[in-house]
Amino acid sequence: MFSPFECMVAWRYLRSRRREGFISVISWFSLLGIALGVATLIIVMAVMNGFRAELFNRILGLNGHLNLYAQQGSIARFDEMADLLRGVPGVKRVTPIAEGQVLVSGPQGSTGALVRGIRLDDLRAQSPLSHKILLGTLDNFKGDHIAIGLRMAERLGLAVGSKLTLTSPRGMQTAFGVVPRLQPFTVAAVYNVGMYEYDNGFVFMPLDAAQGFFGMGQGATTLEMMLDNPHELRDITKQIIADVGKHTSQPMRLLNWQEAHASFVNALQVERNVMFLILTLIIVVAAFNIISGMIMMVKDKGQDIAILRTMGASGGSVMRIFFLSGASIGFIGTMVGVLLGVVFSLNIENIRQVLQTVTGTELFSPEIYFLSHLPARLDWAEVAQVVVMALGLSFLATLYPSWRAARLNPVEALRYE
Repeated sequence: MFSPFECMVAWRYLRSRRREGFISVISWFSLLGIALGVATLIIVMAVMNGFRAELFNRILGLNGHLNLYAQQGSIARFDEMADLLRGVPGVKRVTPIAEGQVLVSGPQGSTGALVRGIRLDDLRAQSPLSHKILLGTLDNFKGDHIAIGLRMAERLGLAVGSKLTLTSPRGMQTAFGVVPRLQPFTVAAVYNVGMYEYDNGFVFMPLDAAQGFFGMGQGATTLEMMLDNPHELRDITKQIIADVGKHTSQPMRLLNWQEAHASFVNALQVERNVMFLILTLIIVVAAFNIISGMIMMVKDKGQDIAILRTMGASGGSVMRIFFLSGASIGFIGTMVGVLLGVVFSLNIENIRQVLQTVTGTELFSPEIYFLSHLPARLDWAEVAQVVVMALGLSFLATLYPSWRAARLNPVEALRYE
């Protein structure tokens, strides 16, 4: 497609000489702009993919894909209902949960939290939590022994074996009126899932202890279902609604994870699309730099073009020469940007740690971002999409200047020489 002669001339035009220094500077800035744009786009998309994957894995790992609630009160005979739901195709696990809001009081203060009453076997099945036990063990998770997060333990000055007091807003009715329900508990385990919301605001308690503490009797607040494929909800939802309606007359409500976290999922998607569009403008600006640099090169090389045409070079050959010059800037810039973006994305957490050490500031606060580390996940399909887009814009940017060079009249270029 390109002859050796065309490649040689295109490369000579790209090399800097004193008389053409300004044009060469523009070319270098164009190359740098494309490289930075491609690298920034790859890094930001990798970080956003990492955020999305980490948050989804942890939120969906600690919360059910489908949750069945009673419209009023608690779910009676929840074990029978759980057995029924386990028979629905696509349902992998069903966990009875008894939960409620409490005030947690420790040696160094108090904080609000959500208590989740759960059986030991079901808690062990939640690998995002059971595999993240930092202190203590789940073997003692029974009776008045509970599990709390690392952030809560640090905040309230608690450790394994420490005593804390839980206060429930669901008070006890006495002869003197409603009295808040208070009960002491012992810390059996401290977990660290790496998500601030759970490490600071959740308390896990044995199911029977939670039922007694909240006065639920033998009921459960919700039946939490984990599915084989959390993205295929329609058929499973219809089947569950039909089976539950036949089994009980108690009014029930079914909530899936997309509805429960709708604002969160939509915000992530909108933010991702907007960031992709904004960062793409960096590459577009760099492409315009290629156009301006190539137009100036064509104007500066008018005599050379005329001489090439008089020596027998065709208009197509001249067009290919200048197309090669501009496309080379885009190609080299894109490849440099991909290299920078991939290397940075793969080492972003180490880079963050170094920058924090050097500057002495916290660049990624878990209280704000909900995660204890900066995640990044490269999607090679997205990287390929960025490469194709950058190369496409770069190649398109060279077409008009190359066409102008091919249309140059040799007679007009040499008239006053």
